Amino acid sequence: MMVKKLSAVGNSPGLIIERPILELLDITRDTPLEVKTDGEALIIRPVKKEATEMERVIAAAHEMMDAHEETYRKLAK
Repeated sequence: MMVKKLSAVGNSPGLIIERPILELLDITRDTPLEVKTDGEALIIRPVKKEATEMERVIAAAHEMMDAHEETYRKLAK
């Protein structure tokens, strides 16, 4: 557990997040963040990128090719 205090960021209070945590969560300055609360805690997480239809098709094709690689190699001969 890490205890933090808010810091001044311009005219607003801000929370400084250390680099190891940002690297662990793959967050950069350009990463959109979802900020919400459950009524007791502040929850900050990277916004999950919605895969496009083409990205899903490509991912499925790669999975299928990986699963059946040996068969495809035999058919190619």
